[in-house]
Amino acid sequence: MSNRQAFALAPASLTDALYESVRRRIINEELKPGEKVTEARLTSEYGVARPTAKACVERLVVVGLLRRSAHKTAVVPELSQRDIVDLFLSRETVESAAVRILAREARVPEPASRAQRALETATSGGNYEEIVAADIAFHAALVRGTASERLSRMHELILGEVELTMGLFSAHKAASRESIPAEHAAILAAILAGDEDAAGARLSEHLHAARTRVLALASNSQS
Repeated sequence: MSNRQAFALAPASLTDALYESVRRRIINEELKPGEKVTEARLTSEYGVARPTAKACVERLVVVGLLRRSAHKTAVVPELSQRDIVDLFLSRETVESAAVRILAREARVPEPASRAQRALETATSGGNYEEIVAADIAFHAALVRGTASERLSRMHELILGEVELTMGLFSAHKAASRESIPAEHAAILAAILAGDEDAAGARLSEHLHAARTRVLALASNSQS
């Protein structure tokens, strides 16, 4: 009998539940950069069928939480500084377009407002995992709020790596407790004011500050 830990799944869609469990393990560094995540391993650890494990691995690869070259085993990515710079370039390109579209209509999507409230609550309570979840939800809600399917698809392709940077380098822990909710609030205020340039500028400032923190932490972890 395998001595690997058994992981329980919630009674939701089995593939979704498996994906969410493995995703959280990667983000929380229970699965380390460079660690292999095979279909056989997931089948053994979770007691799921091979097709379910295969679907999970493929989905994690699509969002960037696993990497796999041709005919190779999927592994948890080890993000280089170049990867991080490129990721933030991609984020800013997509998210700047989104906040400008929303500012043109002076409209903040309700899911973004909810995520901001959740972020403020999590920050005041010092709950790091909830801070990360609310931060991701905030940015995703802004992009989805544009109702642009293609913009949303582009954003979804990088969200896994965005979350990975937050987990691997604990970037939020390096920021002051008030700064991240304040930066998000400034983006929302500019959108509501209908100021496209200000919305784009506040978003850029927020992402540049996050990139600086992540690069500094990545440099320390790799030195």
